[in-house]
Amino acid sequence: MIDRLEASFDEVLVALTQKLHINEQFTLRLRGEVSQFTRFNHAKVRQTGIVRDGSLQLKLICEQRSSSVEFPFTGESELDLPQALAALAALRAEVPQLPVDPYLVLPTGNATSHEVHAGALLPDAQVVGSLLPVVNNLDFTGLYAAGTVLRGYADSSGQKHWFATESYTLDYSLFTSTGQAVKGTLAGSHWDNTAYQAKIAESKTQLARLEQPLKTIERGKYRTYLAPAATADLLSMLSWGGISEAALQQGRSCFGALQREEQYLSPQLTISENFQRGLVPRFNELGEIAPAHLTLIDRGRLANTLVNARTAKEYQKPANGANRGESLRSAEIATGELTPDRILATLDTGLYLSNLHYLNWSDRPTGRVTGMTRYACFWVEGGEIVAPIANLRFDESLYRCWGDNLLALTTNVEFIPDVDTYSNRQLGGSWVPGLLIEDFTYTL
Repeated sequence: MIDRLEASFDEVLVALTQKLHINEQFTLRLRGEVSQFTRFNHAKVRQTGIVRDGSLQLKLICEQRSSSVEFPFTGESELDLPQALAALAALRAEVPQLPVDPYLVLPTGNATSHEVHAGALLPDAQVVGSLLPVVNNLDFTGLYAAGTVLRGYADSSGQKHWFATESYTLDYSLFTSTGQAVKGTLAGSHWDNTAYQAKIAESKTQLARLEQPLKTIERGKYRTYLAPAATADLLSMLSWGGISEAALQQGRSCFGALQREEQYLSPQLTISENFQRGLVPRFNELGEIAPAHLTLIDRGRLANTLVNARTAKEYQKPANGANRGESLRSAEIATGELTPDRILATLDTGLYLSNLHYLNWSDRPTGRVTGMTRYACFWVEGGEIVAPIANLRFDESLYRCWGDNLLALTTNVEFIPDVDTYSNRQLGGSWVPGLLIEDFTYTL
């Protein structure tokens, strides 16, 4: 199937190249998937089916002007070729009417790449029989999504990149009779039933703890442990004007003070983009290849930012293959020395947060983030979980919680996948440890 889709993509590429005028250039981007989606509620199947979907985005460039159009990709040449040529004709009529773009990046070079990652997924017919028996006595709600995801890029200069991967994600919640919930995710390219059972067993332990009466916590500063999922939530804020070079240049980054060396983070903290795990393609919307590994925060200091070619052209900076939004795609935080069996004892008295929710900047220039606790968050005393807590709002600066107040990072990391399915299944996620933080600030 993958070979047939790539062959059809190549035929569209050849046809567009042959029809191109001498003063024109183009880029062609593919998003596609063949995925099974199964939605569960109350440990019953509520919706299931196979989605075969694809789209091509054609961008035409002429005399420093450009415009793009998106149209379906079926993998059938007799359907895809007429649509591609019609899109080219429509763009030819539109582009001359548009203003000149001084920072428009033209396709260059002839780089190519080809990655196909085979997985070992549950056969479609075995999904329900594998998932539900483990949770048949629980209020289990979630979405299982699995299959092949495709990304492709080609342009008139001769570049071509192809990426295909087989993967799955399971995003679920377990609910108590009072409406409290434990949230969990599981993802990968090879289904492991033992790992699934262990994950559910861990969630069931937390679920039992949630049956206890809620404890109301007064606002203030508390020693806090952020489990990996909560760490990933906080890390995701760097994709919103954090590690972007354009955001720094325009004064809208949380790391302006870090770049100016007016502030530092903890020497325990190292954050990187790591494409070596093969979760996401290294090429971006312009066909540029990102480094296999790029250190962003090196032991508390800003080592690199994410720079796409447009930003590079505007601010005379070297590009490093970042995507259009200069956001994280395959992030990881280096581990520390706190072993999992010592987390509660080292926390001693404070808050154990499994997840965060509704994060936003409260003061981006100072790195202040606000959000809510959610899903299986607990009060801990003397190294023992005492009670679940009522939801709290926090407001904390990254310069504090990732700076002097960062006490420890765990020795283990978890993969927290991107489970978004808007328009199409997303790829990637982050590899993150848990964080132990002193005096984390809660405001409500």
